[in-house]
Amino acid sequence: MTQTKICGINTAEALEAAIQAGTDYIGLVLFPKSPRNVEFDQAEELAELARGRVKIVALVVDPGPAMLSVLRNNIRPDIVQLHGHETPDLVERFKRALPGIALWKAVPVSQQADIEAAETYLDENTRASRLLFDAKPPENADLPGGNGLSFDWRILKGVASRYPYVLAGGLTPENVAKAIELTGAAIVDVSSGVETEPGKKSPELMTRFIMAVKSVTNNETTAA
Repeated sequence: MTQTKICGINTAEALEAAIQAGTDYIGLVLFPKSPRNVEFDQAEELAELARGRVKIVALVVDPGPAMLSVLRNNIRPDIVQLHGHETPDLVERFKRALPGIALWKAVPVSQQADIEAAETYLDENTRASRLLFDAKPPENADLPGGNGLSFDWRILKGVASRYPYVLAGGLTPENVAKAIELTGAAIVDVSSGVETEPGKKSPELMTRFIMAVKSVTNNETTAA
């Protein structure tokens, strides 16, 4: 059964709409260059509103000690999504610095070799608890993700049978069902695909997206 993450939640209204639509995870972006960025105090408030209702994911890019402290002591998400150039060794260090918080490592991909290289983050001593595959951003892009770009999902063939992962990049209410059918992704992650403009979530689009995800799940249940 595929779950849904709606990333880039930046208002209480968007949070409530996402929860009412049936999302499993919400994402809070802590990256100033993003139009979905939230300040620390706002992220803390949104996390408290969401706590116990959905899983909370904090998206960060190459975090330093101050950011790790805020995550650990103030925001207290269920998951930290690392969306920068964090190496496997750094991810392992962050894991020790964030006890009780799961780590997802976002990996930009465009070819099979990118998938294989990313699996170093899942080594035995482990670092990330889950990989998130996203489309490679355009050259010189300001944002590491949330660019509304997709990639050839066929390069993920067979990966779901080895380990569960998150699929991101260019997903919309119109294409998410096909993406799930092709990849078998455990979680699908949407941001710009449910917005009317950068940073503004649409309750209608969020609902349509989640209904499309559930339609695939329902079809699988019926077939079984």
